[in-house]
Amino acid sequence: MEKTLVRTENIQIANGGPNLTGDLTIPEEAHGIVVFAHGSGSSRFSVRNRCVAESLQESGLATLLIDLLTPDEELQDQVSGHLRFDIAMLAGRLVDATQWLAGDSRVARLPVGYFGASTGAGAALVAATRCPRRVAAVVSRGGRPDLAGLALPKVKAATLLIVGGDDMPVIQLNQQALTKLGSVTKQLVLVPGATHLFAERGALEHVTQLAADWFEQHLFDGEQ
Repeated sequence: MEKTLVRTENIQIANGGPNLTGDLTIPEEAHGIVVFAHGSGSSRFSVRNRCVAESLQESGLATLLIDLLTPDEELQDQVSGHLRFDIAMLAGRLVDATQWLAGDSRVARLPVGYFGASTGAGAALVAATRCPRRVAAVVSRGGRPDLAGLALPKVKAATLLIVGGDDMPVIQLNQQALTKLGSVTKQLVLVPGATHLFAERGALEHVTQLAADWFEQHLFDGEQ
């Protein structure tokens, strides 16, 4: 049965740093919340991530789609491409968002998951090591978990790496990262025939179902 959704709320997060803008949606009787870490050159308006978020909401998960870069930083990054690879900074801002959620009575007690795409996956894994008691699960879509570097063995959250079956360079990077992950529960799934952006027919739906199943198992079981 489809959940009734609370109206999406635009929020501002400032924990001593720049204001970050996000869209928070909380279904009735939500059992967990998923924070989206967008990747290279993307934003909270990413069509792909919004499709995934809507499906998770229907599964009873709250979602927070947040811009980890300010508008000025996004303009800088369009020229240099540097900030999207500043994994430590992005992870710190993801932690700020997680701490902000802990102060909101509507979602404070919900187990947290991260959904990272591209370079955002590396940031999500690093942030998970900084919030080990809050973050129960991480899903990476076409991500760069290798960018988490030395943080990989410290990851405790259940981690699912999803890669397009035809995205050969990224497959290799994910395979290498999988062996280094410290998670007891970890898995790499290849979506047959899909390339990096999962633009092929049915590919994004496959990703969405995999993510929903993973969060349902590892967030709902970890309710506080």
